[in-house]
Amino acid sequence: MTACGGNRIGSGAAPIELAEQRKMSDEALCKAAYRAMYRAMIAKDADALNEVLDDSFVLIHMTGMRQPKAAFVQAVLNGTLNYFTCEDDSVEVILRGDTADLAGKSRVSAAVFGGGRHTWRLQQDLTLIKRQGRWLITRSEAGTY
Repeated sequence: MTACGGNRIGSGAAPIELAEQRKMSDEALCKAAYRAMYRAMIAKDADALNEVLDDSFVLIHMTGMRQPKAAFVQAVLNGTLNYFTCEDDSVEVILRGDTADLAGKSRVSAAVFGGGRHTWRLQQDLTLIKRQGRWLITRSEAGTY
């Protein structure tokens, strides 16, 4: 069990430097993108979210609501979606050339859509694409486990 991306609240979400990326496997880079997404959500860092989310990104909430990238980033920034901590239970990646599927199971402390703060066993099923040597998240479907 590890914290999503290391530190908890307030951790920076700086993108991975290109030199570091060259040393990492595609599987490790996909996992790093998942963790960078959570760090950026916790830090409310729009720049970092825009670095890791493809322009085509869509989040499918547990309710079935579909939220495109701009609306998701705005909801994180304006407090509609508040993320506080994240601890991984497992992160598994299946590579398919320049695309990948990632199943991340993490315990996430959050307060969303005006509700109180709770900790959920949240599974994010991500689709990623490799563009110009970088892994970007194109889709996330949230559920519980």
